Amino acid sequence: MEFLIDYGSFLLKGITLLVFVMILVGMISSLKKSEGQERGKLEVNKLNDKYDHMRQQMSALLEGKKTAKQTEKKKKKVQKAEAKSTERKPTTFLVDFHGDIQAKQVARLREEISAILTIANEQDEVLVRVESGGGVVHGYGLAASQLDRIRKKGIKLTVAVDKVAASGGYMMACVGDHILAAPFAILGSIGVVAQIPNINKLLKKHDIDVEMHTAGEFKRTLTVIGENTDEGRKKFVEDLQEAHDLFKEFVAEHRPQVDIEKVATGEIWFGNQAIKNQLVDEVITSDEYILSQLEERDVYEVKFTPKKSLSEKLGKAAENSTERVTDRIFERLAESRFPS
Repeated sequence: MEFLIDYGSFLLKGITLLVFVMILVGMISSLKKSEGQERGKLEVNKLNDKYDHMRQQMSALLEGKKTAKQTEKKKKKVQKAEAKSTERKPTTFLVDFHGDIQAKQVARLREEISAILTIANEQDEVLVRVESGGGVVHGYGLAASQLDRIRKKGIKLTVAVDKVAASGGYMMACVGDHILAAPFAILGSIGVVAQIPNINKLLKKHDIDVEMHTAGEFKRTLTVIGENTDEGRKKFVEDLQEAHDLFKEFVAEHRPQVDIEKVATGEIWFGNQAIKNQLVDEVITSDEYILSQLEERDVYEVKFTPKKSLSEKLGKAAENSTERVTDRIFERLAESRFPS
């Protein structure tokens, strides 16, 4: 019996060591594969080809293969003639922005816009689909500034909102020369909000003292654990009002047709209501807009995927290696219990 216990202990240690070694090897292998890669990957897909393929499938289904082939031959002749032309067709570049509170997607957006601006000219257009309920002022301020680079180059900027572009999201959208919105898309929320919990009374109840020292009268206005003052609250509200005033000025600059005092109340409007307040220019989905451009323009989707950081790579490599080792262990156990 003692022999079996010792053997079991030795086997467990051996399996543990094996798991550790395999995880380490897997992590090193994963990291080696990523060596030499650039800081990210830029993908460019021609949407005309995607929709042509869809049309061919539907045509073959509804018109019959013979008719579909004849239609396709005519289409290819036109495309060949266009390909021989030395002039580039007007192009629409499509970019998607799905924002979070921190506006972390700005890193991708700046790369996508930089790539587009290396080739785009005044006959082209950039279509940005914005989806965001807003977030930090500085993050969305930078995102809006990235879009403004397009306009400064004399290239038409169209912003499409299918679901929501509120607060910081609308700060981005209002930069567009032309703003599209789906009928039930949410827009507006031109306001600023901030809230801070305070547990000072709870700490006092348990005889916990808090000391905070600052150099500068308003280095801290409101705090989480300290005792807030009326002066601090007043200054905090003043800062919010200043941010709101800057927001209003920004919208008024890019949408002079808007009655800014009427819309800058923090309210939201659906697409059909937003057009009445001149927050948008057209009620239409981005899909419908893209389809309307396919005959006269080339439409390219541009997407930048940033390179993962070392910590992200290590975490993912460890996760994958652990999963592989765990699967192998269970396979071995199953084989030992149910031999073939």
